[in-house]
Amino acid sequence: MGRITEVIKHLIIINVIFFIVPQLLPNLGLDSLFALYFPENPKFGFWQFLTHMFMHGGFAHILFNMYGLWAFGTPLEQMWGRNKFLFFYFSAGLGAGAIYTLVNYYQFNGVYEQLVNLGLSSTDIQSILDTGSYNNQILEHISSQTLNEFYATYHTPAVGASGAIYGVLVAFGMAFPNAKLALIFFPVPIAAKYFIPLIILGDLFFGMTKYSIGNVAHFAHIGGAIIGFIIAWYWKQNQFKRWN
Repeated sequence: MGRITEVIKHLIIINVIFFIVPQLLPNLGLDSLFALYFPENPKFGFWQFLTHMFMHGGFAHILFNMYGLWAFGTPLEQMWGRNKFLFFYFSAGLGAGAIYTLVNYYQFNGVYEQLVNLGLSSTDIQSILDTGSYNNQILEHISSQTLNEFYATYHTPAVGASGAIYGVLVAFGMAFPNAKLALIFFPVPIAAKYFIPLIILGDLFFGMTKYSIGNVAHFAHIGGAIIGFIIAWYWKQNQFKRWN
């Protein structure tokens, strides 16, 4: 990996600033302004698809993301150059936010339609979203867990560079498939071509089941991985076309 490259260094500095300032100046409300909210929430803004990439939920969150950015992004920037890496990084991050939002929209609207079919008006449903309270008769048709997730989708913002990092991770694996990587909880080195699909499949499993540990935006990870794969694959297929 060598010394830290310029783009990686500046991205890490910006992320650290965005992490520290809201804690020093909480009254500015930067968390609400820059985190990515559900589009139906009044706090939502289109700029959040970009700014959420620089917000983090805690020290461990930013530490692991910045380590991943440095460890896997450095060789990619060295290989691609500054501008190409920046385009890739932000494309993966924006794509992660978009796919995460689309998945949430699909799940949210499914529950919304169920509530409408039960005879609830838009005002009734908004009251559930605002207060989290509902008539227990609804539980005869929709589980409390589903309603809690409906409420949480509306109110819980997404933060973090993880989607972009997953894109970087996928591109790293495509460029260096035999590089040895290790999980903290499974410290046996595994080739990147096996390691990276394994963790993405893990995100897919946790995203589609009820077994997720903590408040993790699994579909943002998957979204970043998908966009990262598409761009890296396209570049790899077309890198020599100019000589044909």
